[in-house]
Amino acid sequence: MKAAIYCRLSEEDRDKRSFADDSASIQNQKSMLVQYAIEQGWEIYGIYSDDDYAGADRNRPAFRRLLEDAEKRLFDIILCKTQSRFTRELELVEKYLHGLFPQWGIRFVSIVDNADTDVKGNKKSRQINGLVNEWYLEDMSDNIRSVLRNRRENGFHIGATALYGYQKDPERKGHLIIDEEAAQVVREVFTLFSQGYGKSAIARMLNDRGVPNPTEYKRRKGIIKTPTKQKNSTLWKYYTIADMLENEMYIGNMVQGKYGSVSYKTKKNKPRPKEQWYRVEGTHEPIIEKELWEKVKAMREQKAKPFITGTIGLFSGKARCAECGYVLRSGKRENWRFLTCPNRSVSKDACGGAFISVSRLESKVMEELKRLVENYLDQEALQQGIQWDKEYEKQKNSVANRMKFYEKKILDRKKALRALYLDQVRGILTEEDYLDMTRAFSVEKKRLEEALELCRKQILEIEERQKAGENRKELVEKYIHTEHLTREMVEALIDHIDVGRRIPRSRDVPITVYWNF
Repeated sequence: MKAAIYCRLSEEDRDKRSFADDSASIQNQKSMLVQYAIEQGWEIYGIYSDDDYAGADRNRPAFRRLLEDAEKRLFDIILCKTQSRFTRELELVEKYLHGLFPQWGIRFVSIVDNADTDVKGNKKSRQINGLVNEWYLEDMSDNIRSVLRNRRENGFHIGATALYGYQKDPERKGHLIIDEEAAQVVREVFTLFSQGYGKSAIARMLNDRGVPNPTEYKRRKGIIKTPTKQKNSTLWKYYTIADMLENEMYIGNMVQGKYGSVSYKTKKNKPRPKEQWYRVEGTHEPIIEKELWEKVKAMREQKAKPFITGTIGLFSGKARCAECGYVLRSGKRENWRFLTCPNRSVSKDACGGAFISVSRLESKVMEELKRLVENYLDQEALQQGIQWDKEYEKQKNSVANRMKFYEKKILDRKKALRALYLDQVRGILTEEDYLDMTRAFSVEKKRLEEALELCRKQILEIEERQKAGENRKELVEKYIHTEHLTREMVEALIDHIDVGRRIPRSRDVPITVYWNF
């Protein structure tokens, strides 16, 4: 029998010293597991090791390789110190330990908590382990959030790096001090704007002098290690200047919590309402004097006029530069409105991409729409040539499979509750243990029922979209005789538009419209 050893060490283990606790090092785990495998007479296929990764992280590199190799049946056994070293998520316990591993002929063994998928009576224990580990993740997340919230409310800086213009104080945790080299650039930006220079003009001046933008500056200083990926990512942009000019951190106020995590199971963040931000005044030395800040603030408010009063711009968020992929920025000269690539004006070496008037883009989109619809209506391809129905069916099947999974787990929880009751009646379980386990299974059952209800809602939403898709011919026909685009039409019909560079010695600007149908 070939055994694959999996080890994991996370930041939470660093301070643990007792051997009874999680291992204080990867080496301790490896030694224990290798010795155990030798005692069992198993051949060691390989050692998979993730250092400094949480048990809820599904993208651990060695963990992903382990699963890929398990699917290829390269070994017979996965050996861990504890089940939580493999995962702390109950969902993954069910998916792999009780689902895919038996299909692949893989046995899972963890030696400290005695989890073994070859032992049938061991399943409840593994599920309880998974449930306890799931609660551990949630409780740890709540505790961390509570600590971070308290520190933010008290004006301590929380973050991997400091705002451009500042650096972390090596003598005082959570405190910022001025980085004079970057602070000089910040002062210059505010001063130039107060003198009447526009944001794009300021960006271009900095780029022409070769001043690295905030991200590139931190990369050169070794503060961040990630390599640059996107074209022109080292350049100053309009929005970089705009964000800087309205950031209260530069007058000594700590402002944090602009984004919040969606869930403890994902690293994705979403914007938070301004009233939920953490704002504490006078926490660090200001780079910008209050008088200059107020002057810039007044100038920003005076210039901040909506593109079209009371409405969203016609192509807002829909038009992109075909060369660099950035969303086009709107502009206005007297009564003439246009869209331009944000990289076009920030540097002579930038992409020099898209530039088109709104009226011209509207005209080209309307021409394309009429041509497309006429072809579709003539050939009835509007219904025959579009594969939305298949995609909707795939989505519905995926949700339906999840519903079956949740329904099965709810049934398992009900059976487990009945089994626990019988064990308590027979005296196998004490009343205290019975109550604890019953409470645990009841909470998990409730969570599964909530997930099942969410799936039902998703099915209804997909069916609504499918119904709307069946009426897409009517949707397009609704707009076919319209002479001008409206924002409603753009939202309904267009996913996005790629706008290219003007063809030399002509007025023609190539566009590609990506429709929603």
